Amino acid sequence: MRLRARPAAVLVAALTMTAGLFTAGPASAARPAPHPPAAPKTVETVEASDVSSPKAAAADPSYTWKNVRIDGGGFVPGIVFNRTEKNLAYARTDIGGAYRWDESGKQWKPLLDWVDWDRWGWTGVASIASDPVQPAKVYAAVGTYTNDWDPTNGAILRSADRGATWQATQLPFKLGGNMPGRGMGERLAVDPNKNSVLYFGAPSGHGLWRSTDSGVTWSEVTSFPNPGDYAQDPSDTSGYGNDIQGVVWVTFDERSSAAGSVTKDIYVGVADKENAVYRSTDGGATWSRVAGQPTGYLAHKGVLDSGTGQLFVTLSDTGGPYDGGKGRVYRYTTATGVWTDVSPVAEADTYYGFSGLSVDRQKPGTLMATAYSSWFPDTQIFRSTDSGATWKQAWEYNGYPNRVNHYTQDVSSVPWLTWGGNPSPPETAPKLGWMTEALEIDPFDSDRMMYGTGATIYGTENLTTWDTGGTFAIEPMIKGLEETAVNDLASPPSGAPLLSGMLDLGGFRHTSLDAVPSMMFRTPNMSGTTSLDFAEASPNTVVRVGHGDTTQNIGFSTDNGANWFQGSQPSGVTGGGTVAAAADGSAFVWSPAGTGVHRTTGFGTSWTASTGIPADAIVESDRKNPRKFYGFKAGTFYVSTDGGATFTARATGLPAEGNVRFKAVPGIEGDIWLAGGKENGTYGLWHSTDSGTTFTKVTGVQEADAVGFGKAAAGASYQTLFISARIDGERGIFRSTDKGASWIRINDDAHQWGWTGAAITGDPRVFGRVYIATNGRGIIYGESSDSGTDPTDPTDPTDPTDPTDPTAVCAVTYKITNQWSGGFQADVTLTNKGTTALSGWQLSWSFPQGQRITQIWNAAHQQSGTEVTVSNAAWNGGVAPGGTASFGFTGSWSGANGAPAAFTLGGKGCTTG
Repeated sequence: MRLRARPAAVLVAALTMTAGLFTAGPASAARPAPHPPAAPKTVETVEASDVSSPKAAAADPSYTWKNVRIDGGGFVPGIVFNRTEKNLAYARTDIGGAYRWDESGKQWKPLLDWVDWDRWGWTGVASIASDPVQPAKVYAAVGTYTNDWDPTNGAILRSADRGATWQATQLPFKLGGNMPGRGMGERLAVDPNKNSVLYFGAPSGHGLWRSTDSGVTWSEVTSFPNPGDYAQDPSDTSGYGNDIQGVVWVTFDERSSAAGSVTKDIYVGVADKENAVYRSTDGGATWSRVAGQPTGYLAHKGVLDSGTGQLFVTLSDTGGPYDGGKGRVYRYTTATGVWTDVSPVAEADTYYGFSGLSVDRQKPGTLMATAYSSWFPDTQIFRSTDSGATWKQAWEYNGYPNRVNHYTQDVSSVPWLTWGGNPSPPETAPKLGWMTEALEIDPFDSDRMMYGTGATIYGTENLTTWDTGGTFAIEPMIKGLEETAVNDLASPPSGAPLLSGMLDLGGFRHTSLDAVPSMMFRTPNMSGTTSLDFAEASPNTVVRVGHGDTTQNIGFSTDNGANWFQGSQPSGVTGGGTVAAAADGSAFVWSPAGTGVHRTTGFGTSWTASTGIPADAIVESDRKNPRKFYGFKAGTFYVSTDGGATFTARATGLPAEGNVRFKAVPGIEGDIWLAGGKENGTYGLWHSTDSGTTFTKVTGVQEADAVGFGKAAAGASYQTLFISARIDGERGIFRSTDKGASWIRINDDAHQWGWTGAAITGDPRVFGRVYIATNGRGIIYGESSDSGTDPTDPTDPTDPTDPTDPTAVCAVTYKITNQWSGGFQADVTLTNKGTTALSGWQLSWSFPQGQRITQIWNAAHQQSGTEVTVSNAAWNGGVAPGGTASFGFTGSWSGANGAPAAFTLGGKGCTTG
């Protein structure tokens, strides 16, 4: 399931997967390039550059930064375990950076948050390699697109501290972390005998490259004979589908040399259906095509089992990750030079290609492979313990459409992975996955295996039970890895603190920022939300638009986004566009793709074309006057005073090119801020106080790309401003508490997240809190230690409650009623201290010593690591003011069993005791 974030100037096509139904097309591009591409170098040897990550990783002391938890949401094409240090593993994503596994927290740690605005393409990771000799060293090949969508050339990053800090060598060409074929690999490899030597397989016909100084400098291996010839779609003229996928993997036979000497025998995979595998027997000096190899397929991966001396290759008729209709698995016996077809199924029975491939380093002859492109009814995972002579399947038919699964699957920690589906057999919800091009067995633990999908990383820790007829347990191993491309954000003054619109998953209602939502937006189901809005004076009224089929591009909610219903839509709609809700929820204005701007009263039962405004204009609403709506296109600002029926052109001279976004200030009629433009053109931040009749450019802001508002500082009457901008030559996230007269940068160089120009908003209930949309790193939120909250205003209904605040809207009593060795029982009582009844509740907390709930009654729960969210049962969701709801559970513990320190109800703190 992959829909990547899009540039305004590039036509987007989507591929989505929901409940087993999919439509396919090329992956879309990332965000627009803010700068022109760097001129490529023409020298053969690339010297180290002075580009590096910040050495000081500490955040600005007044701000801490975290992800709003979704857990996953994107394609993970590569997982790499270090072979000499236990529990050291890395994951790469196509647009969301690289991560290192943290065993103590069973979570992933982001490594490339320092990548800045100008080099946003470096968030696409084409390959990653962990040094088997010096495990602290790790390398990453970065770059998102090989065509002009990406403004910069690719680079090889190197780190000597497991990715805490990096240095970079920029290449004389671009790399394609989000290009076709990105699941093949790994392209980057460290010589296991002489670790100062690295190889990298390049795309676009650039051949094979080598470094002999631990990645500092690189030279093309001119003796390598074949740069590849396969392109996904040679007729494509965009540089995307017609790019040559190139040299795709490098594998060493470590037995061929002693430690300290370059490995003599090296195997390289090339995207060429007739000449897929090459070999060097002299340390890379000369190369030859391996004789007798299979033809008619691309070699996605090549892994050598050093315990048996056999090279295994997974093959597909296409480069993936979406396509693939036929495939094979072959074994090459290095001692005899014999190729053997060891495919798990007959070629006639395949409707998919093979890609994921791993061998068990503890058990020679044991290997696994995946049918990465088996979309229906599910992906397939194969396992052999005899070097491919025989295989087992993770599931098989027991009289179609019934299937027998040799695994169990628990997604309670990330419940949206079911997609809310209830499919008919042979499909299941959740699925094993799709786009399963990464699969790795832990080299230190035969029971642990991880594999990547188009939406998550799954894993198991009892894999070998499969070998003796048992079932192995699969669950998400994704905590900490956030890879959504976010289009829009909204923080209402009441209800959930955050609503999000994003590609691939559609979006979520976030009742707690630190808990995984139970489900994405549904009914209508859209593969990507392009815009959403709520009625300022009636925040329960919400509207969203996006990519669906021809009749599912708009949805409405009357309960703050908890539930949705589909509205009708004008004829000719082909995409979401932008949408605006009147301040009181009485009307909506929609500017969809495919047809002009329209308005409706009610909830989309009928639509009327607006006049005076061009098609594809961006639309927003005034946040006080429900009759006022605004529009913008190509440098001209438009205003409607009759509920969106007619628009009049007002201010001109605004940015005619580039991305432009604008918002109206809550509570003040006609107060508008507009950000956007294009480098070397009109670019910056503008302010209007007369409903867009005139705008004044804000001095000192050279570039601005997103603007939002949050709670005013103590003593201030005007909302806090947040912008993603360049001020005084410095790119970052800035805040103003004095109506734009002065600005402070609130992020630092260690927290930049690439491109942040889609959306930004403050929280109207929490001073200083800001939500940032990223292109691949999910939703980032920052909390300020500044005391700009208003402690003298406890009656402010929009103030969140502190867990120790006696005016909190809830109270929690947590009591351990029984405890035994390794187990305990607890009762919890929730009291509604508010003035309105609860019509459903979610109570969240964090266990202090890693306790886990094993069984619960009178409620349902989700747990990921120490984080727990408990939801009401069907019969106890309604809690009157002063009323209570109770539930109990049993759990496990070790070492200590302390009570949680704090509880939150829908993101708001509760008193305890």
